[in-house]
Amino acid sequence: ELFQTGKGQVGLDHYQVRGWTGWHRFITLAMLALAVLTILAAQQPDTDPEIIALTVAEIRRLLNAFVLAASLPPEHTLHWSIWRRTSQARARRSHYQRRQAK
Repeated sequence: ELFQTGKGQVGLDHYQVRGWTGWHRFITLAMLALAVLTILAAQQPDTDPEIIALTVAEIRRLLNAFVLAASLPPEHTLHWSIWRRTSQARARRSHYQRRQAK
């Protein structure tokens, strides 16, 4: 499960190296990035039920938006993140209500 998360979130399956040293460096950096994202996600305080907490994927998206591709204003990116997480929380509540009704 951790390897699958690493493949999806930090590109663990995108290495194209020919030697042990390059592979070892790439895997080490990818796992370090995944560890940092996981720690940031785990340190999120409990929020209200109207919005889900930041996940590893959402933190990665925000870092990409703010650090790598800062073409949009930060307010827009933060508003988009809040809207997305609010919609996910609404869908989660609806899903659990339907499961309990059965």
